[in-house]
Formats: sequence, C-alpha cells, structure tokens
Amino acid sequence: MSMSMSMSTMGTRVRRWIGHRWAVPTVSGTAILASFAVSRLAGATGWADALMIAAAVIAGTPVVVKAARALTVRVVGIDLLVSVAASGAVVIGNYWEAAAVTFLFAVGHALESATLAKTRSALAELIAVAPDVAVVLRAGEQVEVPAATVEVGEVVLVKSGTKVPVDGEVVAGSGAVDEASITGESIPAEKVEGDRVFAGTVSTGGFLQVRTTGAGADTTLARIIHRVEEAQDAKAPTQAFMDRFSAWYTPAIIVLAVVAGLVTRDVVLALTLLVIACPGALVISIPVSIVAGIGRGAKDGMLIKGGEFLETSARIDAVALDKTGTLTEGRPRLTDVVALRPGWGRADVLALAARAEAGSEHPLARPILEAAAAEGLAVPGLPEHTEPVAGKGIVATLDGRRVAVGNLALIAAERADHDLGGQVAETVAELAEAGRTPMVVAVDGDVVGVVAVADRVRPEAAEMVRRLRRVGVREVVMLTGDIEPVARAVASQVGIDQVRASLLPEAKLEAVAQLQREGRTVAMVGDGVNDAPALATADIGVAMGAAGSGVAIETADIALMKDDLLKLPAAVGLARRTVANMRQNITIALVTVAALVAGVLLGGVTMAIGMLVHELSVLLVIVNAMRLLRPAQPAEDRNPPQRPGQDADNASLRAAPTAA
Repeated sequence: MSMSMSMSTMGTRVRRWIGHRWAVPTVSGTAILASFAVSRLAGATGWADALMIAAAVIAGTPVVVKAARALTVRVVGIDLLVSVAASGAVVIGNYWEAAAVTFLFAVGHALESATLAKTRSALAELIAVAPDVAVVLRAGEQVEVPAATVEVGEVVLVKSGTKVPVDGEVVAGSGAVDEASITGESIPAEKVEGDRVFAGTVSTGGFLQVRTTGAGADTTLARIIHRVEEAQDAKAPTQAFMDRFSAWYTPAIIVLAVVAGLVTRDVVLALTLLVIACPGALVISIPVSIVAGIGRGAKDGMLIKGGEFLETSARIDAVALDKTGTLTEGRPRLTDVVALRPGWGRADVLALAARAEAGSEHPLARPILEAAAAEGLAVPGLPEHTEPVAGKGIVATLDGRRVAVGNLALIAAERADHDLGGQVAETVAELAEAGRTPMVVAVDGDVVGVVAVADRVRPEAAEMVRRLRRVGVREVVMLTGDIEPVARAVASQVGIDQVRASLLPEAKLEAVAQLQREGRTVAMVGDGVNDAPALATADIGVAMGAAGSGVAIETADIALMKDDLLKLPAAVGLARRTVANMRQNITIALVTVAALVAGVLLGGVTMAIGMLVHELSVLLVIVNAMRLLRPAQPAEDRNPPQRPGQDADNASLRAAPTAA
C-alpha cells in the first residue's frame, strides 16, 4: 500500500514538473549541451546531430501543435513562422540552427509567461484578499461559516487582525480597518456604529459587529475583481488595430520569405527572414501595458473600464466639475444670522427660521435646525401648514402668522416691507459674494432678518485643480446650478477660472457638448442625478466614492473608490503614462524588426541570433510595461494640503433648486 502511494505521489510530481513552464527549455537545453559534449569530446557527429534534432523536436513540438491549432481557425501566427523556419532548417541540415531557434523560443515563452503573470499581480492580489470564512452570531453563538454563505441581515463578528468577510454596517463596537484593498488608502480608517465596512478589508484593531448587506458575489470587492477582469481583457482601439495589422503582417512575411528564397536561391536567408520578422513584441506591446496600467489603478482605488477608456482618458484636456458634493463636502452648515428688524435679535430670527423649516425636507433646512438646537432654541412641533415654493424657499404658517424663508423673489411675492428692501438686498448680495447661501426671513410680509448657510470647500480641491493642470488638462470648468456669485466665490478659492452657473441638467449637458465641439476631450465629475445627462455625454464619466455603490462601479468610465479628489489627476496621469508606455513598446518592437532585417540583408545576423534578439525584445517590452506597476509619484496623489480654514462654499440654493 505504502509503495503504491509513493509511486502515485512520484507520478504526480513528475506530471507537475512536465507541466511546468521551464520543463521544455530545460530538456531541450540539456540535449543541446549533450550534443556539444558528444561532438567535442567523442567526435561522434552522428550522435551530436541526433541530439540536436531531438532538442529541436522537444522544443518545437509545442510550437507546431499551437501553429496547427491556429490554422484550424484560419489564424496565421508567430508559431507557424517558427515551425516553418525550424522544419526548413532541419530539412537543409542546419540542425544547430533548428535547435537554437526552438530552444530560444521556448525560453522566451517561459520568461514571457513568468513576467506576464506579474503584470496581472494586481488582480491576483485582489483575489487573494477575498475572505474565506466568517464568524456569524446565530442564536447567541459564534458559528464559523464560508463567507459566501452569510445571509443578508446576519451579524458577523470582526476581530482584530481578521478580514472583514462581508459588506455591511457596523452595529456595535469600534475599531480600525485597513481599506487599502478597496480604496487604495493605506492609513486604517476608524469605524464606529453606523459606518460601512467592506469585504476584503482587514481589521487592525478593536472589535466590530457588522450587519451584513452583501456577501459572496454581492460585495464591493467582488464587483471590483469582475470589473478589473473585464477591463484587462477589453481591447483598446490601438490594440484592435494591431490585431488587424498582425493578421495581414504574418502572411505577408511568409510570402516575402518565399519570394526572397526564390529570387536569391538562398533557403537560409528565407528561413532567417521568417524568424527575425516574428511580430511577437508588436503583438504583446499594447495588451501588456493595458493589463499593467489597469492593475496599478485598481491597487490605488481607481477602476478604469478598459483599454478604450484608458486611451480616451489619456487625451483628456478639459475637466468639468460639479460643485456641491464634488468640490464641496455637500454638508452645509449655518454661517450667518443677521437681524434687520428693530426689536428682533439674532436668536429670534434663527428660532423663527427653524420653526418654519421644521416641516421642510430641503437640504438647507437641516443646518438651520441643527444650529437652533445647538444654541438651545426651542422649536416646538411642526408648523400648522408648510408650503414649499420650488426654486424660491418655503412658506409656513406659525401661530396663525405667515412666515416665509427664501430668496428675494419669494419675499417680493410675499409683499415684503419695501422700507427695508435696500438693506435686505445689500445684505443678501454681501453674503452671496462671500460664497454663502442667503435666505431672507419674513413674517406676514415684513422682513425680520437673513440667515445664511455654506458648505465647506474640500481641503484638497485647490490641489486637485493644480495637479490636473500639471498633468496636462488645459481647461477646468465648474458646472453648477447655483447662482453665479456663490459659484465664483468657490471657484476663486480652488483656482477655477471658468464658471457656468444657474445651469439646469440639460444646460450642463450642453456645456459639455460645447466643450466637445471646441475639440476638447471632456471628463465630467459629478455625483447627483442632475449630473447624469452630462456624465453620459462626456467622453469620460467619473464617479467618486464608488466603494459600496455597485451601480457606480459597473457604469462609470472611471470609478474612484475613495471620495478623494486627488485620485482624479492621479487617474489621468496613470492613463497618460500607460499610453506613453504603449507607444514605447510599439517603438521597441518596430525598431527591433527593422534592425534585424537590416542585419540579415547586410549579413551577420543568423537564424539563432535573430531568434535571441527577437525574444529579448519581447522581454524588454514586458519589463517596460511592468514599470507601470510601480506606485505613482507621491506628489501626485498624497499629502493633501491642510484645510484652508474658511468655509465659503455653499450647498444647493433655493434660489436655484437644481444646484448641485
């Protein structure tokens, strides 16, 4: 029994070794060395030739098989060129050339396979972080189950040092989680009750109880892996062109070699032309760069949809940005309360505005209510009646009195006190120019004060604009539904000089289309429903903070997993580096072939030397692409500037209800 098991184990090891990428080159190379030894030491040329032929057969058989399979689907590929050349060399008695060509081709393939695997390392690392098991709390007991079998709604336990097995929300506990596999951010994020966590991230401290919202294939990590797999296999336009070119190039080389052989009556020259003209480096030059570039982006939390979008992203020279939620944090807060009516104080105005807003669902109601609560002002119950006025504000009935909170147009409609009209307009104008959203408060048509809210400009917004220009973006445009004074105040803070304000969704679309008519390649960054038409029209639609949003991951041309503006110039920079890398590879391939052809025609380049140089060019192309796997320069995506301290930007305005 033990002997049988030992034989079985040995057989398994032998089969594994035979299947290893280096098995064929090793055996073939050994045969070549043996041939030299027999020839030099024993003078047995017959045995030496036999060993050389054996080396050619060992290394050449897989090549012939591949060539035959390709021919069955009417593909004339590189394997056919090598097969014909090696067979021809054997027929005319050039056994060393035949053995050398096939051996070097086999070595090149083994090296190519090993290095290509590294270009897909990003995807392999993503798959490696996928969790295997989860500890689920069932009936008060901890049960270990396969991560993919956890049901939505079940609570899983995440201990320090373990992987988060599911997507979910923290319902108890606190801790730090390394989310680099999802967002590319290496600094662990603090998680407390109510925060979202993602499968594949790692707890670096603390203890979390997580209610499952997605498991198995329904997680952000699974969507990322699927997206990267599709993107790496998607062909860029240049790659598609190269494929068509190669389909004609290879048969043309065969015809050229036949003609050259007939004209010169030099069979060796014809066979050498077949070898040195192999388009191996040319065929692989683009896909290897795309795989490496997209893989690098995935590791940094930037998902690019595929080669086509990578090439388009490299041409981006105009970026259109939504304001609220993109350049700003999207969380407005109260900044000013101005009492304008004698006898009314600041607290009176704020309390009245808060009572009127108590029945409103508008985003600007929340900061007013929060500020009133923070100052201990009473906001008893709801108004007797609430009437939102689209694009203007809100009108509420409080204790039988009509209270209006909104823009000047609303107050004018309420027949405001005209004696205060000039002062009101001046106050509103001053607040708007400071980048705040003013709302006039009136009671029964009499203005009593003005409240203003503002959204904080993201600390990295100005740095993002500067980096976009540094990577070659010529125009950075703000598209917003907000009023122009507020929009310009934000633009001046972040360094944007082109502002298009008070835009409805269709106007944003037209603004993007106009940039395209001017010859620009436009990327649009937005996060609201009203940005959807412009995102669809732009050459590249960019979604920010896509982690946790399956729709964003699947639909955006570029999905930035983390809500970090600096990822945008990093993505554009990566696309340009990748396309530049593709061009370098094409140049390497073409120059190599041209040099070899010149060498053959001028003399000095043999079939073996031609194959050696050819394989070296393939490896050079792969190694060049692997440079893309290195992290980007720290200055491009790290060290965001400190918060400027001001909070000038604002959120959506009632004066412009479509603001975003």
